[in-house]
Amino acid sequence: MKSEYSKWYHPYKPAKEYNKKVAYFSMEFGIHQSFNIYSGGLGFLAGSHMRSGFELKQNMIGVGMLWKYGYYDQARNEDQTLKVEFNEKHFDFLEDTGIEVEIKLHDNPHVKVRAYVLKPEIFGTVPMYFLSTDVEGNDHLSRTITNHLYDSNPVTRVSQSIVLGIGGAKVVEALGGADTYHLNEGHALPAFYYLRDRGVKKSQMVFTTHTPEKAGNEERDARHLNRCGFFGRTLSQEEIEKEMVNGGKINYTISALRMSKKANAVSKLHAIVANDMWKDYEGVSKIIPITNAQNQKFWQDETIKKAWTKKNIKAYKKRKTELKTELFDTVLQQTGKTFNPNVLTVVWARRFAEYKRADLLLHDFDRFKRLLSNQKYPIQIIWAGKPYPFDYNAIDVFNHLVHQSKSQPNIAVLVGYEIDLSKKLKCGSDVWLNTPRITREASGTSGMTAAMNGSVNVSTNDGWIPEFQEDGKNCFVLPALDHHLPTWDQDNIDANNLYDILETKVAPTYYDNPEKWQKIVYQGMDDVIPEFTTQRMADDYYKKLF
Repeated sequence: MKSEYSKWYHPYKPAKEYNKKVAYFSMEFGIHQSFNIYSGGLGFLAGSHMRSGFELKQNMIGVGMLWKYGYYDQARNEDQTLKVEFNEKHFDFLEDTGIEVEIKLHDNPHVKVRAYVLKPEIFGTVPMYFLSTDVEGNDHLSRTITNHLYDSNPVTRVSQSIVLGIGGAKVVEALGGADTYHLNEGHALPAFYYLRDRGVKKSQMVFTTHTPEKAGNEERDARHLNRCGFFGRTLSQEEIEKEMVNGGKINYTISALRMSKKANAVSKLHAIVANDMWKDYEGVSKIIPITNAQNQKFWQDETIKKAWTKKNIKAYKKRKTELKTELFDTVLQQTGKTFNPNVLTVVWARRFAEYKRADLLLHDFDRFKRLLSNQKYPIQIIWAGKPYPFDYNAIDVFNHLVHQSKSQPNIAVLVGYEIDLSKKLKCGSDVWLNTPRITREASGTSGMTAAMNGSVNVSTNDGWIPEFQEDGKNCFVLPALDHHLPTWDQDNIDANNLYDILETKVAPTYYDNPEKWQKIVYQGMDDVIPEFTTQRMADDYYKKLF
């Protein structure tokens, strides 16, 4: 039986200014801890967007993938190092829409894709449709396409893009079609090719680019993609040559920029970097900045919010101590270490990508040890985050931190970095440490939700930070450096500045001048809300992009 969600349907009358029908495609969504089908920031951002779309009564739907094993479950080996587990997921809150479409994949012209709906009342999002090929009638290989988010097999990865793009576009057609098709990153690029052939105009297609990292801007052999069914049909030699760049390749980002009427970067700095990155390619659309944000209602602790609104320092401190204690229960459970709520607590937590430099604090090991053993200004440090399960360099960094933590009572490395732990870390930290190499972090959003909960950002001046920072007033920022320097030199300079800031500014302010510290905490909250909330961002997308 088909539900009301087998056609374009919202349980509310869309607000007048958000009446345009928008289909938002994303490979991952981070909506709730129980729905663990995301890997990191891209998913957290998309999930917050879907929540704010609902709160603002926008006429939008989300289109994503139903990952049978999610991303991966982060556990530990016998020696505490990282263990990657793939466990089957069950989501009883999803409903079968009855919508099933067919796509051509490689030599199989009849791969079935089924759509499941997440209704708005479950988690407070716009209606969302999740696609699966684990469908009766599909052959074994086809059924495994939606097993793993960002599968390590390149052919499977291409198939995933086709399922999300073409399968997703066909599902949207079955729902009644959209006025605007929005690709959140290039993963769903096949949607644009398919829609273009169906007469959907360039004015109806928009695109968000999320990363200046080369690895994040997929590029694959054009002829191989043509054989896979990437374009929705087999392109002629002449047609495919029009799409090629860089010696016979299809660059997902360049193709999306060429086919969309308008595109956006995810911070003002990123817009400058992105426009410069793609300026030499013909026919690319203009890239405007719409800075990322996060959903305040979901991420901000309610008691913290009340204390901040009333500027009630006593209530704030009481709640902060409770939140630190909750976080330290997790530290105790995972590591057997007892952390003290009265001690300055620094957290580094995000994806373990190389440019984010999880181990920057260990760059000068003698200074790191000095920082840890400072009796006058004691410190506790927590690391958490998920490396890509097949990025062995990142896993090595994670494991290196684990081994270091064994001999130090005041450092801990946590596993299971998903929404619940992320929230605990943001609520229970005093300092949110953010250390990407300059210009490499398109936006970053974890520091926003940390600031909403009174955690003070200590950061390089990258991503969203230049739009927020007032050094010493609402955060602490590492001095600018020349990002063209060799990475070792950049790391050296940044590490020394980071030690200086922690030793001479952060710790002394926290311990010797609690009034000033409280002022910085509140100023951070004042400046992050509402400017960096997804209510503002979701409104911007309708006004500036759609």
